[in-house]
Amino acid sequence: MNDSSFETIPTPVTKIVNPSFEELNEMIAKMPNAKKTEFGNFNIFTKVHSRSAPNTFVVSGDPESVGKPAISKVDADRFAQMQNDYISKNKMIIIEGYIGNDPEARIKAKLMIEPVASNIAAMQKTLYYPLEEGDDSEPKINVIYTPGLKAKGFSDDRLIAVDLDHNVTRIFNSDYFGESKKAGLRMWNKIVYDRGGIPLHAGAKIIPTDKGEKTILIIGLSGTGKTTTTFTVQNNSRPVQDDFLALMSDGKVFATEAGCFAKTFGLNPDTEKAIYDATVNPNSYLENVSQDENGKVDFFDTSFTKNGRSVFSLDLIENAGKTSDIKKADALIILNRNENIIPAVCKLSKIQAAAYFMLGETTGTSAGGKSEEGKALRIPGTNPFFPMPDDFQGNRLQEILDQIDLDVYIMNTGRVGGPTDIESSKKIKIPHSSAIVEGIAFDSIKWEEDSDFGYLRASDVPGISEEDNDLLNPKQLYETSGRLNEYVAIMESLKKERKEFLAKFSKLNKEILESIE
Repeated sequence: MNDSSFETIPTPVTKIVNPSFEELNEMIAKMPNAKKTEFGNFNIFTKVHSRSAPNTFVVSGDPESVGKPAISKVDADRFAQMQNDYISKNKMIIIEGYIGNDPEARIKAKLMIEPVASNIAAMQKTLYYPLEEGDDSEPKINVIYTPGLKAKGFSDDRLIAVDLDHNVTRIFNSDYFGESKKAGLRMWNKIVYDRGGIPLHAGAKIIPTDKGEKTILIIGLSGTGKTTTTFTVQNNSRPVQDDFLALMSDGKVFATEAGCFAKTFGLNPDTEKAIYDATVNPNSYLENVSQDENGKVDFFDTSFTKNGRSVFSLDLIENAGKTSDIKKADALIILNRNENIIPAVCKLSKIQAAAYFMLGETTGTSAGGKSEEGKALRIPGTNPFFPMPDDFQGNRLQEILDQIDLDVYIMNTGRVGGPTDIESSKKIKIPHSSAIVEGIAFDSIKWEEDSDFGYLRASDVPGISEEDNDLLNPKQLYETSGRLNEYVAIMESLKKERKEFLAKFSKLNKEILESIE
């Protein structure tokens, strides 16, 4: 794109560069949609309640080759010029920082946004790692965000245009913080891939064991238990990252963010104490969490939206570790929030790992908007932010697993035996999942081959009672409840659907497809 408006970073008539949190909070206090809570922090009520995936397009001169929804360079440039003109007449806040803290891998990023959404600036500042003093280099990632400017011609007059050639994302007519956060991370995804690694939509925790510390990576679609699993404590474990990690070809793992963007629906101090305590801290920020006129917050009320969120610094987590503590990964857990025949945990061979990673099976949540909530989904890598053809994800993971020692597991965070209205079905609870994670870290789980799917299925997990053993063996649950025919029908359908899904990816390595039994 020669002489492109899209890659030209606009100059606002006035700019507020890297304001302090105190200055940002003064601006937030003037926002009519910002309310103080009983905890003393701000709760912002937005017009848009989740990511606008249908409005997100990759800028391309050849839209058919992208493998993702695309917008032509000509159309993208037209909207960029409109946004540049708009910004030239308005005041903007500029927030700069790093995605990642390791000098070997960090990437300088910049957010430019209107003061009408000062909360987004504060939230993004919370997640960026702070700049080193004297770093006046040009950002490699730019997010240009105008909540007050409509993109006529698109659904809801909303547009998120992603230029991967120049690492610029432009956002029109959304006031949801998730668009800022994911804009930077989406471009970071491509940078990591181009450097020979694979971006993982993952949290990470370090668990002390009798054989030394183990680093566990947990990948999963937003809202399926990734953050909860990361922050639930096993043997004084330390969470070190919440949302995105880079796994490099030599096994090194690099973090991205200095804070967390956590779902708050059903937040309970008894089961998720670390997240709860950070959420109710005066220095955190809430978004779309129900509260009454007196500021009392209700984490269980969904009348406004089920996708309430909190943003907080990792420094607010009492037992948090440092991202510099991550040396290499010992295990990778792929979350699948399912409710029928997926066991609570299974262990995969390396080639199976690449296949199940590509399948990215789970049940959608409100984090993905109404179009995904409650639906059975297959999203490769459980990473809806990978901006290139998804075949690349499976092939790259296979390449890396062939070079490093990394155990890979599937962990169901939903139910076994069917939905809640089926009497014989069972919920996989947080203590069950916690016992599984600890068992993985301590290598204390007993395994047996699953004759139907070919992976290893747990036969015994310390901490899961014999009464709940059918969470580990779904076939047993269906058989004892007189529903074996139902199990067989689901199994056969699942195998067929999986092969058909993987067959859609023409560039996917053949052995990945053939590993699904």
